[in-house]
Amino acid sequence: MKRLDVIDGMRGYFLVFMLLNHLVFAGGLWLVEINHRNLAFVEDAQGFVFLSGLLTGMVYSRKMLRDGYRVGQDRIYSRVAELYRYAMGIILVILALKLFLPGAAAIWTNWLGDTRLDDPLRLGAIATFLFQPTFMDILPQYIIYMLAAPLAIWLCINGRWSTVAIASLLLWMAAQLGLQRVLTVPLNEWLSAGREEEGLRASFNLLGWQIVFFSGIIAGSLTAVNKVEWSKVFDPRKTRVLKVAIAVCLFFLPLRVMTAHGLMPGIVLEKFGLMEVRADFGPVYLMNFAAVGYMFAWTLIAGPKHADERVRRIAQILTAVFSLRYLQLLGRHSLQIYVWHVLIVYLVFYVDGHTSELSQLTKTAIALVGLAVLSLPAVWRERDRLIGEPPTASGGVKVAT
Repeated sequence: MKRLDVIDGMRGYFLVFMLLNHLVFAGGLWLVEINHRNLAFVEDAQGFVFLSGLLTGMVYSRKMLRDGYRVGQDRIYSRVAELYRYAMGIILVILALKLFLPGAAAIWTNWLGDTRLDDPLRLGAIATFLFQPTFMDILPQYIIYMLAAPLAIWLCINGRWSTVAIASLLLWMAAQLGLQRVLTVPLNEWLSAGREEEGLRASFNLLGWQIVFFSGIIAGSLTAVNKVEWSKVFDPRKTRVLKVAIAVCLFFLPLRVMTAHGLMPGIVLEKFGLMEVRADFGPVYLMNFAAVGYMFAWTLIAGPKHADERVRRIAQILTAVFSLRYLQLLGRHSLQIYVWHVLIVYLVFYVDGHTSELSQLTKTAIALVGLAVLSLPAVWRERDRLIGEPPTASGGVKVAT
């Protein structure tokens, strides 16, 4: 199936901001403040996980329809195995660097804990995703969701997408009520026995964040089998839902600004914070994700056909941004770019930890260099197409495909 370029551009966009947000410098980086996450409770990880679910549904639903459930399942599990190799590979690379780079163990201690290559219990916890080092936590949840993806896709393409939606909503509710603690608390106590730090470590509550992935699965599966016409769902003449989405975003805008800059009164934050737990993908995040997601989808699909020239212009600008070749290049190789970004982030933090506080100009230069080298894995993987293949033995030039 031909890849959707705009979706690739969106994935590339999220990867760029993911790198910027993950670069940690003493004294902070001003570029981090120029970010959509400071205007709404919507972050790059949400977009990345949703688009991964969307493409998974689009690609593998057609394989199941054409070749049967078993073949589609095998293809998905083959992808899971590839993801797992990358997830474990980057951890081994970082642990190897920890051995050879002077002072790396101390600089990375908050990110890796006391993880060592000669600690089988900790390595076993990492291998089973019970302990996830900092910035190495998106792939584990993606892998676990992919294990359940075949059944979800099969239900969707057979007209039972509501079953998937209801199950996903119930799991999300369980996460908000903390029902997972029945298992996670004793597991944490067992893993941390004899240690001074946590045993179970994860940035994302799998039960909460799965609603992002499986909403993408539903949308992608229904799209691939032509069971939904998005041009009718996002009709330029129907703006009632759009107005609701805009109202939700405007309501949360000042609240996000206040929480981003520590301006919210404590008596309000005490209650508000219970609804805004990022790790659980709390109600505040879910409402913002739904509102912003609808706005973007409506603008991209219905916007170009709207009667108002200003709306068409906004749609044109968004499409142009997500059509940038650099972003689409990153998006086509999102797995490799994500793993590569982890290495960049760790190395930048290591360099920053060995120097006195850098100036904002120097930190900005480092960030820009990081963005430049972020594309290296993608350039390498597309080297034949980008630079062409060498001449054939007969002297002719073989055109890259």
